[in-house]
Amino acid sequence: MRITNLRIGAVIGIIIVVMSLLSLIWVPYNYNQMEHSNRLMPPSARHLLGTDNFGRDIFSRVMAGGRNSLLLALCTVTGAAAFGSLLGLLAGYIGGITGEIIMRFIDTLNSFPGIVLALLLVAVMDNSQFSLFLALLILFTPSYTRVMRTGALSYKNASFIQAEKILGAGFFRITFIHILPNLAPSLLSASVLGLSNAILAEAAMSYLGMGIQPPEPSWGRMLFEAQAWFFNAPWCAIAPGVFIMLTVIAFHLLGEGLRKRFGG
Repeated sequence: MRITNLRIGAVIGIIIVVMSLLSLIWVPYNYNQMEHSNRLMPPSARHLLGTDNFGRDIFSRVMAGGRNSLLLALCTVTGAAAFGSLLGLLAGYIGGITGEIIMRFIDTLNSFPGIVLALLLVAVMDNSQFSLFLALLILFTPSYTRVMRTGALSYKNASFIQAEKILGAGFFRITFIHILPNLAPSLLSASVLGLSNAILAEAAMSYLGMGIQPPEPSWGRMLFEAQAWFFNAPWCAIAPGVFIMLTVIAFHLLGEGLRKRFGG
C-alpha cells in the first residue's frame, strides 16, 4: 500500500508537471487570445476542455495556469524549507534563550489564521506575485521550523554528536554536516506535502483576487471567473477545479508515501 500510494502520486504528479512545463514552449492556442465567436463552447476535438466566456481555450489556460501555480508553490516551499530549517536547527541545537525567542516568534505566527495572515500581508505590501510569495513564505515557514527543531532535539545528545564536540566541531559542522543529512528524509516528505498545501493556498488567494493577476492565468483565478457561468458552462469551473484536486492528491500521496517509506 505504501509503494502503491507513492507510485500513484508520482505518476499523477509527473503528468501534471510535464503538462505545465510543456506550456513554456507549446500550448494548443494562445491562452490570452479572445474569440467572441467561440464563447462558452463545450469540450470538443477542437477545444478539449471547451472555451470560457471570452472564447479563450481552457486547456491552454489550464496548462499555463499550472505552470504559474507550480512555480510559485515550488519557490514558496523551497524558501520556507530553507528558512525554517535554519530556524529549527538553531532552536533545537542551541536551545536556551535563542530557542525560546525563535519558538515564541513561530507561535505568534501560528496564532493567526493562515489565509487571513497571507491576505493581510499581500494587502499591506502590493498585489504582486513577489508579495504573494513572501506572504506564503511566512505562512509556511513555521511548520518546517517545528519539524527541524524536533529532529535537532532528537539528535542533539546522540553519541556521534558528542564525539564531534570532543573533536572540536562547531555549530555549523555539527548541524549541517551531521544532523541535517539525518533529517533529510523528514524534510523531503514534509516539503512534498507542503507543495499540496501551497497549491491550495495559492488557488485560494487567486480566487479571492489577491494572487496571480490577469492576464496571467491561475487555476484559482479561473475558478473565480467561471462561477458566474457555472450553470450555463460548467466545464469552465470543472477543468481548473479537477486539476487543483489532482495536483493536491498527487503531492499528498507522494509526500505520505515518502514519509512512510522512510519510516517518518
